[in-house]
Amino acid sequence: MTDATTASAADSLHPRAYPVLFASTFAFMVTFAVWMVFGVIGIPIRESLQLNNTQFGLLMSTPVLFGAIMRLPFGVWTDRFGGRKVMTALLVGSAPPVYLLSFAHTYWQFLAIGFVLGIVGAAFAVGTPYCARFFPQSKRGFAMGFFGAGTMGAAVNMFVAPRLIDAWGWASVPKAYAAALLVTAVVFWFVAAPDPGAGRSGGPTLAQQFAVLKDRRVWRLCQYYSLTFGGFTALSLWMTQYFVTEYGVTVETAGLLAIAFSLPAGALRAVGGWVADRHGAHNVTWWVLWCAWIVLFLISYPPTQVSVSTIDGTASFHLGWSLVPFAGLLFLLGVALAFGMASTFKYVGDEFPKNLGVVSGIVGLAGGLGGFLLPILWGAVLDLTRIRSSCFMFLYGIVWVSLIVIYMTEVRKVELVHHQEQ
Repeated sequence: MTDATTASAADSLHPRAYPVLFASTFAFMVTFAVWMVFGVIGIPIRESLQLNNTQFGLLMSTPVLFGAIMRLPFGVWTDRFGGRKVMTALLVGSAPPVYLLSFAHTYWQFLAIGFVLGIVGAAFAVGTPYCARFFPQSKRGFAMGFFGAGTMGAAVNMFVAPRLIDAWGWASVPKAYAAALLVTAVVFWFVAAPDPGAGRSGGPTLAQQFAVLKDRRVWRLCQYYSLTFGGFTALSLWMTQYFVTEYGVTVETAGLLAIAFSLPAGALRAVGGWVADRHGAHNVTWWVLWCAWIVLFLISYPPTQVSVSTIDGTASFHLGWSLVPFAGLLFLLGVALAFGMASTFKYVGDEFPKNLGVVSGIVGLAGGLGGFLLPILWGAVLDLTRIRSSCFMFLYGIVWVSLIVIYMTEVRKVELVHHQEQ
């Protein structure tokens, strides 16, 4: 085979690429809605159990923990058995614990069942390598970004769950979601196609698959994704109750306002992947971090009463964000994180094309752990400081760390090369 023929084959598009991409994205959207379920039903549960902020943070993030842990093994299984089989099994297997959640009554029951149902969060580590193998490398940024748009499931949860709660109570939400998982499994199986790059005899051993984790680049990507995806996941869980407590709106209204953050963060991942294909993962990630830094700086400032002595006496001023400007800034933060999630996985597709399952799994694991830890830390910090915007202050500090990492590992090298060329 000539080099030209090889290059043509590498750039060719699999005939089932787009049906697989659409089916996988839909499945991921459903699983992500289930994964975020406590972000809405947790509010009436908190009231009935009289939970403090730390306990509430643990309740919301518990499903995220198991989903994060299982991303690595599911990524490995996807490489070995194929995404169609693994995704279908995941959808069917996660339905029973989701349904069982509707019968929980005590705090430990919610934590235990919530932990198990969190396995739905592993769907990301299945769909990412599965979809990528149907597309040539020049289009993998778009493909993985489009699949990542399934994080719109967070917005779906914020829209659907409050209405189910108002109509039939919070216990109706897990029952409806369990049925949705089973229906999605059937649809996915018939629309998807066998994985062209997995399950072949003579494939790599587990030791060979995990050897890539010695590469420092993997852990750098883990740090980026723990911020972008971890921050998105944590905020998707946190913002509904934030609007309720900070601005005094109803749960249904708070869910709609929180969509201003979660919807663009999901919908624009495909755009972020396309931009990363054109301008490079490094450039997109660098500017994403700066945009997030600016927005978080603005919304971190807590509402403040200022008294100033004037020639006419004391003048008082109130400094703080009203509801609409705050929602607008949150929208901008969602856009930035969407592009950051897409650019991170553009790195994965470019730098580790032969180890997509394992690297997707470990990077997804890091992102999921970020989504698990942040709500707990935010709850603890809120109990300590009593300042609601402390969650944004905390995230602001993490962005600083990411900016330092990307400057030291990439930006400075580019500057040195440019200087030497001159």
